[in-house]
Amino acid sequence: MIGIGVIGYGYWGPNMARNIWELPGAQLVKIADSKPNRLELAARRHPSTAMVTDADDLINDPKVDAVVIATPVSSHFPLAMKALEAGKHVLVEKPICDNSADAYRLVEAADRRGLALMVDHTFLYTGAVRKMKELVDAGEIGDIYYYDSVRINLGLFQEDVSVLWDLAVHDLSIMDFVLNQFPTTVACTGCSHVPGRPEDVAYLTLYFPGTLIGHIHVNWLSPVKLRRTLVGGSRKMIVYDDLEAAEKIRVHDKGLIMDNDDEKVNQMRLRGYRSGDVWTPQVDLTEAIRTELNHFMKCIEGAERPISSGLAAARIVRILETATKSLQCRGELLEVQPL
Repeated sequence: MIGIGVIGYGYWGPNMARNIWELPGAQLVKIADSKPNRLELAARRHPSTAMVTDADDLINDPKVDAVVIATPVSSHFPLAMKALEAGKHVLVEKPICDNSADAYRLVEAADRRGLALMVDHTFLYTGAVRKMKELVDAGEIGDIYYYDSVRINLGLFQEDVSVLWDLAVHDLSIMDFVLNQFPTTVACTGCSHVPGRPEDVAYLTLYFPGTLIGHIHVNWLSPVKLRRTLVGGSRKMIVYDDLEAAEKIRVHDKGLIMDNDDEKVNQMRLRGYRSGDVWTPQVDLTEAIRTELNHFMKCIEGAERPISSGLAAARIVRILETATKSLQCRGELLEVQPL
C-alpha cells in the first residue's frame, strides 16, 4: 500500500483526493490546506483521512510515501523541493513551477534520490491524446506541417499567472508529447483587460526546425468554450475536439496533390487536392486523472518511467518564459534556449 498525501484542497485538489481515495493499492493518508473550511469539506468526503493545516506536517509524516501538490504556482517549487528532500515521490500540478531554473533543480533533486517526479499534465493521459501520438508515431499523418490549437472559455481567472501559464501549458504539453519536437523560436502577443491582473488573452506562434509551425490561442474572455486542436500532415489531418462526448478524434484523408514541375528543376507543382474518407478511431474514455495516478503508482514502484516527467515539464516552462518575454516586447520573435 502506497501512502499519499495531498497538499491543497482548493480547485484541483478535491479531484486528486477523490481518485486517490478510490485507487487500488493507494491510501489517502493526509490532506493539508491552510483554510479550515476547505479541510472541513475534505473531512466530510474522506472521514478516515487525517487533516492538517501545516504542509510540513504532511511532508514529514513517515506514513506518507508520495506527495501530490495542488497549490498556487508560486508555492510549487518550495513544497516540491521540501518533499523530495524528505524522500517523498512527488506529483505536482501544472506548471511545475514559475521558472525553468527551479524546474531543473527539482529534476536534479529527484534524480539524485531515485524518486519519481511527475507533473500533472492531465491531457497526456486522455485516450484522445494518446491516440494522436500513436497516429503520428506510426507515420499515419506523414510529415507534420502544422499544429494549431484553440483553448478558450469565460474564466476561470487566475491571480498569480497569466492565461499563457494557465491554459497554454496544456497545449504545449500535448504538442511536446505528440510531436516530440522542441521549437527554435517563438513570438507571442496578448493583453490584460482587468486592471492589475495578468494577461487574459494571448496568441502564441512557435517555429520548429524545417517547415513545422505551431499556433496556440488561449482566452479567458470568450463567450463560448472551445478546446480544439488541428494537426496537419502530408498524408492526413487530425481534428481533436476535447468537448465531444465520444468522437473526440477525427482523421481526415485530405491534402495536396503535388508533382514535379518539368519547367522548374527541383520544384514541385500543386496539381490538385485530395479529399478522401473521414474516420473516427476508438479512444479510451477512462478519466484522465485515474490513468495518471495509476501511472504515478507504477513510476513509484519502478515499473514505468514518467510520461509527464519533470524534465518534460521544465521544457514547457522554458517555452513559457520565452513567450512571456516576447509578449512583453509586443510579439518580438525570440530564440528558445534548450535546457
